[in-house]
Amino acid sequence: MDQPIKVLLVDDHEMVRIGLAAVLDTEEGIEVVGEASNGQEGLRLAQMYKPDVVLMDLVMDGMDGVETTRRLMEMLPECKVIVLTSYIDDSKMYPVIEAGAFSYLLKTSRATEIAEAIRAAARGQSVLESQVAAKMMNRFRQPQRAQAPAPHESLTEREMEVLKLLAQGMSNQEIADKLFIGVKTVKYHITNIFSKLGVEDRTQAAIYAHKQGLAD
Repeated sequence: MDQPIKVLLVDDHEMVRIGLAAVLDTEEGIEVVGEASNGQEGLRLAQMYKPDVVLMDLVMDGMDGVETTRRLMEMLPECKVIVLTSYIDDSKMYPVIEAGAFSYLLKTSRATEIAEAIRAAARGQSVLESQVAAKMMNRFRQPQRAQAPAPHESLTEREMEVLKLLAQGMSNQEIADKLFIGVKTVKYHITNIFSKLGVEDRTQAAIYAHKQGLAD
């Protein structure tokens, strides 16, 4: 690249920022343009310097790395966020990736690995810590959860019969005569139907039945 890769550091530990800046300043083609101690400051400096790459800590006071990444992606969608953290648990890893993080490294990474990840990000190539990549692969291999059953699947056979007749426009008396049961029993079934379908009246129940193809 003709122009150096502009890098912004966002980490609430001063010694981490100092160490990263010292190391990256020795790397050819990489320029540290700013250092932020929290998410709010990171967004302000990002707006000011328009970095190509942001090295983002996850756990910070105030705005954490996940929210900072989300807002940064809205502000500078072309910017590449490299998460640099000590954490690899699912509660932090997946949310920041969903927020738009481009790469994910641990702070145990060697300086050369961080520098290469920055260069890779500038080329549009994502780099994932091996443990992170393994977690993601395992997640994709897991079978998808079964789809939640439709509300009408909880109806009893009798309630389904009542719903079908109700959807055909029959009154309570007509339903009672059709099924050879009492009107009070019909009312009891209809109350249960409303509750299970999450509807408030006969019209909504009838609409539901027609949409689900239950009215025939």
